[in-house]
Amino acid sequence: MTDPIFILCVGVVIVVGGIIGLKLHPFLALLSAALVVALLTPTASLEQFYISKGSSVAEAAKLAHKSIGERIATEFGNTCAKIGILIAMAAIIGKSMLDSGSAEKVVRAMLKLTGIKRAPIGFILSSFFLTIPVFVDTVLFLMMPLAKAMSIRLGNKNYLMLVLTVIAGAVMANSFVPPSPGPLFLVGALNVPIGLMMVCGTLLGLCTITVGYFYAVWANKKWPIPLRDAPDARLEDIKAIANKGDKELPPLGLALLPAVFPLVTICIRSAVEAFATPKVPLTESPFLNKLIDVVLFFGDKNIALFAGAVFALLVLIKQKKTMKSGLTAFVQTALLSGGGIILITAAGGAFGGMLQQTGISSRIADMTKDYQMALIPLAFFITAVVRTAQGSATVALITASGILAGMAQNANLGFNPVYLCLAIGAGAKLVPWMNDAGFWIMCKTSNLTEREALKTIAPMQTIMGLAGLILTMIAAQLFPMI
Repeated sequence: MTDPIFILCVGVVIVVGGIIGLKLHPFLALLSAALVVALLTPTASLEQFYISKGSSVAEAAKLAHKSIGERIATEFGNTCAKIGILIAMAAIIGKSMLDSGSAEKVVRAMLKLTGIKRAPIGFILSSFFLTIPVFVDTVLFLMMPLAKAMSIRLGNKNYLMLVLTVIAGAVMANSFVPPSPGPLFLVGALNVPIGLMMVCGTLLGLCTITVGYFYAVWANKKWPIPLRDAPDARLEDIKAIANKGDKELPPLGLALLPAVFPLVTICIRSAVEAFATPKVPLTESPFLNKLIDVVLFFGDKNIALFAGAVFALLVLIKQKKTMKSGLTAFVQTALLSGGGIILITAAGGAFGGMLQQTGISSRIADMTKDYQMALIPLAFFITAVVRTAQGSATVALITASGILAGMAQNANLGFNPVYLCLAIGAGAKLVPWMNDAGFWIMCKTSNLTEREALKTIAPMQTIMGLAGLILTMIAAQLFPMI
């Protein structure tokens, strides 16, 4: 049987070599790697993978004999189902907010609060707290246009620092603080009180994003990367908006609406799903319950982003009276940019899915089960290896928690199991690269090249993850039984 580690290495060589060495388009490189990985994966490994997902032996045998093309297309489609509408709507929101002057208005309001020198601090804190109740990709989609507008406002300076601060805040909240999906899964698997995880995760997250902020400042000085959002003519349009007076821009309330409406409704839905009892009315008033149902309907991330796109287009039409006749062409341009991101991201999901079907997670679990070391660094190490190997932070979290859940219930553990949750969350930050759908979203929304992302985003997340491990071990030593 072909070893999953060998298959992983082959996939890595194809992706990295294809994109950086052969200058292949990422979509082709990722699909090629997915195809080769699928070809090398034995039928027995596929059957074992499907059984581990809950299929019966007969069902697993049937699924394992699907054609390679069908398996790749299924994983490709699964990724599209998760991010396709989000990316398309976010592309419309981003372009509309830039062209209408909404992004410029928001940037000016932020500058009044933080001052120009402290603008990146505002970005990193905003993305951190927004990601706690909101899907991380949604926050990236909504905040990247603001980072671009801010860079233009600053004379096309400090763009890399702004991008990295947005990413730093978002990814750390996504790992540490419920009701983000990963931490929410961990507290259930390791039997940790959700309130304790929220407090500890927030404190650790704020410490790690501070490390990320200083890295962003350093990286921005070492590798100053300008905004390359579009051809020169496009940049000139954005600069023209930046030079407009306040009265020529939309009111702040309207400027915020396309971004705030999705965020607020998604936050409300997340809170209700995390804390409400299923099938029990939240109030005794039929009217209020109906109103809550409406809010929850709009709180679905796909519908929320669709509504945000509608609001963004309405603000654009209000600002540009002549826009109605050219609205179709405008949306077409926005969707063309979003379509490329969807294809690349979905191809990354297909590659990651094929790697998972090799049994790489189980292989790593077997390699580490008898490794004698302290549980906290072991939790970090297992998660980091699985995350780097197959791309999905969520799969890495589930794998590590499955290995450690039994030990977490040990009465002689010596420290609160919340520290295991934090260590697993920190390990899930190492190391983002081409097999991660999130990596492609960061690249394509920020317009960094793959080489630039590997040189800046990947080291930043790695450093923040290591900082999280060190701080977790220190806290476990000082306050073992919080």
